[in-house]
Amino acid sequence: MFKLAKRYLGAVKKEIIIGQTSKLIEAIFEVIVPLIMAAIVDNGINGGRGKPYIYKMGGLLVLLGVLGLCFALICQYLASKASQSVGTVLRNDMFRRINSLSHAELDRLGTPSLITRLTNDINQVQQAVAMYIRLVVRAPFIVIGSAIMAVSIDLKLSVVFVFVIPLVVLVLYLIMSRSIKYYKVIQKKLDRISLVTREGLSGVRVIRAFSRQETEQERFDEANDEYLRISLSVGRLSALLNPLTYAVLNLAIAAIVWFGGFRVNIGDLTQGEVIAFVNYMTQISLALVVVANLVVLFTKAAASASRINEVLDIEPSIKGGGYKGGSDNGPAVKFDNVSFSYNGSGENALENISFTAEKGETIGIIGGTGSGKSTLVSLIPRFYDVTDGSISVCGTDVREYDTKALRNMIGTVPQKAVLFSGTIAENMRWGKADATEEEIRSAIKTAQAEEFVNKMPNGLETKISQGGKNLSGGQKQRLTIARALVSKPQILILDDSASALDFATDAALRKAIARDTENMTVFIVSQRANSIRQADKIIVLDDGKQVGIGTHKELLEGCEVYREICYSQLSREEAEQ
Repeated sequence: MFKLAKRYLGAVKKEIIIGQTSKLIEAIFEVIVPLIMAAIVDNGINGGRGKPYIYKMGGLLVLLGVLGLCFALICQYLASKASQSVGTVLRNDMFRRINSLSHAELDRLGTPSLITRLTNDINQVQQAVAMYIRLVVRAPFIVIGSAIMAVSIDLKLSVVFVFVIPLVVLVLYLIMSRSIKYYKVIQKKLDRISLVTREGLSGVRVIRAFSRQETEQERFDEANDEYLRISLSVGRLSALLNPLTYAVLNLAIAAIVWFGGFRVNIGDLTQGEVIAFVNYMTQISLALVVVANLVVLFTKAAASASRINEVLDIEPSIKGGGYKGGSDNGPAVKFDNVSFSYNGSGENALENISFTAEKGETIGIIGGTGSGKSTLVSLIPRFYDVTDGSISVCGTDVREYDTKALRNMIGTVPQKAVLFSGTIAENMRWGKADATEEEIRSAIKTAQAEEFVNKMPNGLETKISQGGKNLSGGQKQRLTIARALVSKPQILILDDSASALDFATDAALRKAIARDTENMTVFIVSQRANSIRQADKIIVLDDGKQVGIGTHKELLEGCEVYREICYSQLSREEAEQ
């Protein structure tokens, strides 16, 4: 919490100082009020000064109330401004840091947890900043100031405060020390709810297709019940706070009235002073309850702050070098004895992969499910770093490239077609912000998307809904291919990106790419032998190992794994053509 405060509160130092000063002035006025009440009772009512004195002191009370309200409003405004400023900057920094992380860190943290940290956790910190400005100075001052004023009125009766305040602090400590440990657990349970909710909403069609609504409801209920159980545990503890505190303080007020009555009878105290004592005890009781709630709030914020710091303190495992590209001193892509394993995995996903892809070549990558095809191509734009070996692009190790420069050279079409809300044209300009309509239409034509785009009512200005839900799977895939082609990359990676296309469209797409991508190195990942058989080189993977490389004909003769794949999809005559 202190680490986060040191990092972000400096920018709102002015609001903090002015806000807390305003709240302190309001608290001073509040501490003065019981003295004025005592004067009204002792001098105005009992002392015989009459209505003029009462009106005069009553007017002073009203003036203090109005001034206190004005200072409170100033503090409220500055607290809101500061907390929103801190929340905005923190949210921006969090989002920027998340975008800088490699796939390895994102895999480890998890999307649901990151969403919770960006929303709920930052909201908790925002509330803590607002309460810090509004109440951190006021509440302790009221407790201390009221106690001092009570002592100044009568030292003997003030002994009640000596017993009461430590007793209330003990109650606060016992309850808070037992409830603090639950707050981090509560945030983790929120992560779980976010995960189940996200899966349920994004996969709603699959859930309904398999009639799994009841099962998913049970998963959600289980996650929600876990959250409820922990929340109830901490709620039961927190629920004891106010009753116990008020019980102690009400007993203290009773003691003040009882012993104060005796001292009034013997003339050591006036009735007004006893009333002032009761008011000060009430102020202390309310202030201590506020302190208790602040402890709860800051405890939650501390748990959230530690989760936020966890993200902000992560150093991305992939850091760009200084090379911006520009000189082509070697093949388009070269893998040199590359091995790779995911974080926390005990075995390699890829092992001893070596091949060279020359400029303008088409490289097919094929293998069974889980053989490492997508992992292999994700290493080229450096989404992950190799465990052993090296990968070079245009003769330079990818680790020496500036990551933005490297990825600008590469057009990647992932397995899952992802489009963003906005127009088709806006989606097409992701790779090249200043792309002309002619360039976009050329890419769409190559991607075999021209026909259905032209049929849309607004053409390139047609709105795409979130996730492209108003498009079919094949349409989304073709548009994502077009998006990659718009920037005319040196290397194009098609990661099983034509799986939703029929064979005729797939063939036309491959033919158009071969025709329109002169000097572009193309990687085609596919489980269809027919989709990669015309490639200049075909890499065959099996369980993360490279078991064959060559042309279709060479592999058909010399690679048993490739032969099995081909014969399982094509007749012997078709395969050997």
